Amino acid sequence: MSDGHTQFEDYGSNPGDPLPMLPDHVSHGRFERVLRARHFAITTEIAPPDSADPDEVLRRAALFDGHVDAINATDGSGANCHMSSLAVCAILTRVGYSPIIQISCRDRNRIAVQGDVLGAAALGVCSVLCLSGDDVSVGDHPEAKPVFDLDSVSLLSTIRTLRDENRFLSGRPLDHAPRLFMGASINPFAPPLANRVHQFAKQVAAGAQFVQSQYCFDIAMARDFMARSRDLGLTEQCHVLMGVGVLASAKTAKWLRSAIPGVHIPDAIIRRLEQAERPKAEGRAIAIELMQQLAEIEGISGVHLMAYKQEEWIGEIVTQSGVLKGRKPWAAPHPLIPGAPSPATVN
Repeated sequence: MSDGHTQFEDYGSNPGDPLPMLPDHVSHGRFERVLRARHFAITTEIAPPDSADPDEVLRRAALFDGHVDAINATDGSGANCHMSSLAVCAILTRVGYSPIIQISCRDRNRIAVQGDVLGAAALGVCSVLCLSGDDVSVGDHPEAKPVFDLDSVSLLSTIRTLRDENRFLSGRPLDHAPRLFMGASINPFAPPLANRVHQFAKQVAAGAQFVQSQYCFDIAMARDFMARSRDLGLTEQCHVLMGVGVLASAKTAKWLRSAIPGVHIPDAIIRRLEQAERPKAEGRAIAIELMQQLAEIEGISGVHLMAYKQEEWIGEIVTQSGVLKGRKPWAAPHPLIPGAPSPATVN
């Protein structure tokens, strides 16, 4: 991975304009710059609203100003319907945010996927996360017909074909290729554990340049996964952002562990929440401790911080963790909408 330069001040007159391309970079995006400059990166995610109101997207994003480097726009998470990831990213890019568009294979065939990838790039989106997607049976439209024309690995390969070979999967040439920084999801904590690194290797071989993991609540398991990944040279080819969740209560933790496949939460974490006088504060303290410990593991490039219905605490959690070591991520240069939090100073 080559080093880059973080020239965050060079936006031009419109904060939504793409940044100048740097040598060896594949996108015009700020997120890629942060990682290639070997800064410890913070990403989070925005839950798209059940609404057609663009201001609702901006209000949610403003909570993260000055604290995160990129914002994932989830794509029908849990197979539930919300505003589209593409639309959320379009709203965010036009005011300067650095979104990561999530694309789920569940809902689109290869024709629709390729069209959405080109559309996202045309709208200024610079990063993409490739997902297979939750089955429709777990969502609010179980009668929907799943597509799964591609899986997450073949989706990575498809986008790489568009970007690097300047053509559709059909072979028809593109007039202008999308400049996208490509990512995938990993779950180091789902059995069989030995297979997780091999799946990671497949994603890297297909073109993944960054990965974001499922919730990490077990540091020993994270260390083991990273050691295996380093042994295969994967961390030299791909940036790993380990997922950290903010738990509201022991009840929430037990539900996640039992209801969401692949979520591993040790009993010790649940006992801490059960014994805490203020469970939500304890959940934040746990997240802070996990971030600090993950930042010390060789090969981890950042953290993907997930705080469902606790997004207002993201800033405090990041600040108290100290993992940014004084670096201030980009923030909106002016209040975007009435009532939005005051943005942090732009670097």
